[in-house]
Amino acid sequence: MGLPLVVAITGATGVIYGVEMLRVLKELGEETHLIVSEAAGMNLAIETDYSLDDVKGLANVVYDNKDVGAAVASGSFRTCGMIVAPCTVKTLSAIANSFTYNLVVRAADVTLKERRKLVLMVRETPLHKGHLDLMARAADCGAVILPPMPAFYHKPESIMDIIHQSIGKALDQVGIEHTLFKRWTGHDVKEQRKEMLHIAV
Repeated sequence: MGLPLVVAITGATGVIYGVEMLRVLKELGEETHLIVSEAAGMNLAIETDYSLDDVKGLANVVYDNKDVGAAVASGSFRTCGMIVAPCTVKTLSAIANSFTYNLVVRAADVTLKERRKLVLMVRETPLHKGHLDLMARAADCGAVILPPMPAFYHKPESIMDIIHQSIGKALDQVGIEHTLFKRWTGHDVKEQRKEMLHIAV
């Protein structure tokens, strides 16, 4: 087990991304430090069958979002990075402007100032220019903007397959090994030739 990963779940739709990420990380034996925003707690009841206690039970350490004196609020507390899954536009805005009014944003700000990986799984659509400007500003500060956008080259067969692909992309950014989805290894040249011959005929 290496350095802990900070996971924050905020109140955007898609709280299952954060919940499933915690479950996967626990299965992998990775240490997680969790912050759940107040709005995320409400969304858990709306979007999932998980209780807040269920989700907290998946993490090694849990912090109150109002506790700006928690361990993860200091750069001297070492982590491998932080993932906000999902990330609301409000949280994105606060991070982009260093407005550290709660622990989620403070921990994210610490992650940036210590030059650690901060991954923001921003969940909003469509996006107006204000949203895009905030993403650009956060990226300029060092954040990775990683909206959960489904891919289909791995031929997903369920919603969970799609969720796992997005989670896997986020874990790639912080260097955590996993087998959540089938990676692209290039076109099979023989199969491609067969396809071309079929098209030609």
